[in-house]
Amino acid sequence: MTASLARVPCTVVTGFLGSGKTTLIRNILANADGKRLAIIVNEFGDIGIDGEILRSCGIESCPDENIVELANGCICCTVADDFVPALDQVLALEPRVDHILIETSGLALPKPLVQAFQWPAIKNRVTVDGVIAVVDGQALSEGRVASDMEALQAQRLADDSLDHDDPVEEVFEDQIACADLIILSKSDLLDAAGTARAHDQISGQLPRAVKIVPSANGNVGLDVLLGLGLAVEDDIENRKTHHDDELDHEHDDFDSFIVDLPAIADPDALARKVTKAAEAENVLRLKGFASVEGKPMRLLMQAVGPRVVHYYDRAWAPGEARETRLVVIGLKGLDRGAIEKILAA
Repeated sequence: MTASLARVPCTVVTGFLGSGKTTLIRNILANADGKRLAIIVNEFGDIGIDGEILRSCGIESCPDENIVELANGCICCTVADDFVPALDQVLALEPRVDHILIETSGLALPKPLVQAFQWPAIKNRVTVDGVIAVVDGQALSEGRVASDMEALQAQRLADDSLDHDDPVEEVFEDQIACADLIILSKSDLLDAAGTARAHDQISGQLPRAVKIVPSANGNVGLDVLLGLGLAVEDDIENRKTHHDDELDHEHDDFDSFIVDLPAIADPDALARKVTKAAEAENVLRLKGFASVEGKPMRLLMQAVGPRVVHYYDRAWAPGEARETRLVVIGLKGLDRGAIEKILAA
């Protein structure tokens, strides 16, 4: 096989809601050093917030057309319908891409996605360079896979088919079981004891010798993340998960919707409303952008449970609609009206 026909390597970046996947990918883009990259983003919601965050990087080696968003739900549930056409679109790009990054939704199981790389329409064109699981170090140090354990417990109780572990815990364990590398995010927020507790939480789910790499703000060298050359699709049957015996799976315990708001005067005031909504209504995740009165910059806002981060990420483009749009993700049965009332108060 000549170099021009070599299969394009793909890195699957998986991890629970708010773990830091998009931040890690932004760091990869910022340090691409001329490597031509493409990204397939599996956005869980109706608008592509993660895709917008990545587009705001302005990296020459990954222009806007190299970012493809899948907004029809969990990538592992829609592989045939959504992923394969997206891959075709990326592989048709000129100049040819050197590497493809695939950011899964927080609810996705990586194994069904990797198995798709064995399909005849795919296997001769791409290969899985490696599976990277990004985990929330701070939450794990506190004994949880995410910041809002009550919401996870509520999800478990809402699933009549379960009589053992929380389904979200199983998603986390499946992601770990398929990983070739674990990125322990928010490591700068941990002391030695917290780091040890987080490692213990991960190690209990690792069937293989997989390295755990600490990370603050997604800062991990590309020589660590890319170029693993593992051809994971050829080894996927050795990665045992909770869902191996299932033909299909659903994530019907989750809802997502968009809240549109007018321009805001005070980012901190909106952050307080987001915290209030998360605490009152079992919101797992909130992310989006806001237009701030009198400011030329767009405000990015992200929340995991009641923990909120916001900052100005870029200037509004000429002619761009200055909108305040927030995606809310939570358990099935979210009280949309109550959440909208809190955010619009």
